[in-house]
Amino acid sequence: MSVESRERILARVAEATASRAGLPHPGALETPLTDDPEAAFVKRFTSSGGEVVEADRVRGRSVWLTRLLRGLDPEVVGVAVGPEVPPEFRPRLPEVAAAHAGAGISVAWAAVAESGSLILPSTGTRAVQLLPPVHVVWVPRGRVYGRLEDALRELRRNLSAGVGLHSGPSKSADIGRTVVTGVHGPGRCMAVLGSHASAGTSET
Repeated sequence: MSVESRERILARVAEATASRAGLPHPGALETPLTDDPEAAFVKRFTSSGGEVVEADRVRGRSVWLTRLLRGLDPEVVGVAVGPEVPPEFRPRLPEVAAAHAGAGISVAWAAVAESGSLILPSTGTRAVQLLPPVHVVWVPRGRVYGRLEDALRELRRNLSAGVGLHSGPSKSADIGRTVVTGVHGPGRCMAVLGSHASAGTSET
C-alpha cells in the first residue's frame, strides 16, 4: 500500500468518526469473587484440558518433578528450563534445547480463577513454553487470584510489557471443526500447585 493510499483511507476513517458521540468507559466487569480461588482455578483449568498436580511437600521438589516426568507416557528424558526456574525446582534430567525437549519447565507469575489461566512472561522463555510437547508450570503459593484484574493490579510493578495467558494445552479446530490438541504448542499443560517458587516477583 502506498503512502498516498494509506493517508486517503485514514482521512476517510477520521471523517466518518468525527461526528460520532463518545461512549463512556464501561468500567470494571465486576466478575463475582469466589470464596475459593484455587478450587475455581482447578475447575476451569481442567475443563479446558489442563492438568493440575499438587507438589509433594515431603520429597524434595527436584526429586518429585523428576519422578513425575519419568512416569509420563512417553517418559521424559530431556527438559528445557526457563531461566526464572530456581535450582530446587529443576528436575534431575539433562537440559536440552526446547525444540528437542520432552518437557518445558516454567514458573508462572500467577494463576487466575475466572478464566483458568496461568500468567507467564511473554518474552525470553517462549520457546520453553511452546515447543516441548509437555509444559509443566510451577504456580507460586498464594498467587491464585479470583479475577484477572486483581492479579494484574497486584503484579503490576514487576510485570514486563507483555504477558502470556495459558489456559490449558494448545488446541485448534481450524480444520473440519474438529478439536485437536498440541497443534500450536504443548499437547499437555500441567500446573503444579503448592510451590514457593517465584518468577521475578516478591512473595505475598
